[in-house]
Amino acid sequence: MVNPEDNSQTSIIERTTDYKPQKSWHSWLIGRPLSTADAAHETIGKRVGLAVFASDALSSNAYATQEILVILAVAGTHAFGYVFPISLAIVLLLAIVSISYEQIIHAYPDGGGAYIVARDNIGEISALIAASSLLMDYILTVSVSISSGVAQIVSAFPAMYEYRIAIAVAAIMFVTVINLRGVKESGAAIAIPSFFFIFIMLATIGTGMVKYLTGSLDVVFDPPELVEVHGALAAITPFLILHAFSSGTAALTGIEAISNGITAFKEPRSKNAGITLIWMAVILASLFLGISFLSVQIDAVPSEFETVISQLARTVFNGQGFFYIAIILATTVILLLAANTAFAGFPRLSALMAKDGFLPRQLTYRGSRLVYSRGIVALAVIASILVAIFQASVTRLIPLYAIGVFLSFTFSQVGMALRWWKSGKLKPGQETVERGSTLRFDPLWKLKMVTNGFGALCTATVMLVFAVTKFHDGAYIVLVLIPALVGILWMIHRHYNNLAKKLSLDNFGVIPPHTIRHRVIMPVSGVHQGTLSALRYARMLSEDVTAVHVVVEPADAEKVRGKWETWGEGVRMVMLDSPYRLFIEPILGYIAEIAEHRQPGETITIVVPEFVSDNRMAAALHTNTAEILRSQLKHLHDIVITNVPYHVHEDGGHEGVVE
Repeated sequence: MVNPEDNSQTSIIERTTDYKPQKSWHSWLIGRPLSTADAAHETIGKRVGLAVFASDALSSNAYATQEILVILAVAGTHAFGYVFPISLAIVLLLAIVSISYEQIIHAYPDGGGAYIVARDNIGEISALIAASSLLMDYILTVSVSISSGVAQIVSAFPAMYEYRIAIAVAAIMFVTVINLRGVKESGAAIAIPSFFFIFIMLATIGTGMVKYLTGSLDVVFDPPELVEVHGALAAITPFLILHAFSSGTAALTGIEAISNGITAFKEPRSKNAGITLIWMAVILASLFLGISFLSVQIDAVPSEFETVISQLARTVFNGQGFFYIAIILATTVILLLAANTAFAGFPRLSALMAKDGFLPRQLTYRGSRLVYSRGIVALAVIASILVAIFQASVTRLIPLYAIGVFLSFTFSQVGMALRWWKSGKLKPGQETVERGSTLRFDPLWKLKMVTNGFGALCTATVMLVFAVTKFHDGAYIVLVLIPALVGILWMIHRHYNNLAKKLSLDNFGVIPPHTIRHRVIMPVSGVHQGTLSALRYARMLSEDVTAVHVVVEPADAEKVRGKWETWGEGVRMVMLDSPYRLFIEPILGYIAEIAEHRQPGETITIVVPEFVSDNRMAAALHTNTAEILRSQLKHLHDIVITNVPYHVHEDGGHEGVVE
């Protein structure tokens, strides 16, 4: 509403509106719309934050140990003794990466993770590589976690194996709807399943350790068929150990999610996000080591038909009783909800990149529930396609997974090492404002720089090992996709930059001269009330109006000619002969000819009468020629297009306008 007491002389008028969105099926599905002022109340605390952002990392316990076993299986079951030492090495790497991201959280409180760190400290190309890796990581997180969750269902109910793809896609759609309802509400929805998974897995590991220490822990009864190994058994070589290590590093996926979504936390958000990261790392390490240790003790084997978690559960609890069902249910749910981490991180990263002009601007739009709904939907669609292509197989998807993760880890740690080096160049009390943060002198900059540098060396080594060992399994796809994605992002950025330069007012100069002539062209298919309404509007714009009728059938043209002489108010009409019965092409040719010979300062406006029915069923009976004509005309330069709708009610009205 206009403030009547505002008498300031200004061309800007401030208004407010009392309009509220009406209830619709969207409201029922994703909840009532939230105002911008509600954004502060939609933030989350540490416990809910653990559920939202740690579900991916925690859920990786369901398949990380199994992936190590899959690789070692080529050397025979006696190679399974290396599982626990490999797991210890992975946990050490987890600690290094967690320390790095703890620093990132406090250095970059506005989020963005590896993308922002690389952009501010290394350069835009490095930032795009890191971002491309993260985007692929999030897409694969959804695909892998959902597929692994479906694998748990198939383990308990083998008859469902044929329907695994449909179940996976349905699960993706379910998680999508949850996330469209908002961060706070989605966090509340998955908090109980997440903490139940942590509790039940700790109980399983605790029970298993007690039985192991008392000598009552059995081996797997009736184990499933070992994963198929082609050819003769391989020897246990350093290359095989590195191969298994790289597969097990899937346990680290999701560590970076909190650094991307810091803005979702309550204030002080950096502190809350940092504490949540520490909780996540400790829980993840404990579960991973426990599962790896016990899996070896019970002689678990990797199989497509029964997961290691299923074998561990029925061995520890002596069969498929209540606790077994509880573990399978908890694992399945956490795997399905692990995709939630990607749904929390992908849209936020996409929005940051779109704000910088590397992705479509539409991704910066926050929907009715204050979440980046377009990014959420895009992630769901791409992940569903990936699940269908790879038949919801975790083993087939894993080779695509960790390369992108560790590539982003490497860039983030290199960027942080460079940040601490820049910090050491400042004087105490001095600060420098960068795009993503404020840089200050840190007395521990040397220690932090060495820590991040060592972390970068470790993650880069793992990435290279993964690229080599998984190359023939499908890792080459990622090595091709990341450069291609970087190229696409750069092309989008170049488009926005070129458009901004062309539309910029910085060097615009003087205002163009006023139009000295305004010519109006109005296509006419028939003469009726709708045509006359458009004609009256056209004459309001200019006295220079030309009606154009395309002659398809000579008999119909004579009727139009006769009516126009009566009702056309003296406006000239051009009859365009169309021997091949085309309608759009002759009009476009005529307008192009007029535009080619226009005078300097002349404006051409095309007034198009448009038939609009209030009945959607009736509207389907008419060809929307006006829409087709407008879609073609908008590609002509310096042409103004105006549609004049003519509404027809269901109980009566007139037809025959440009349809």
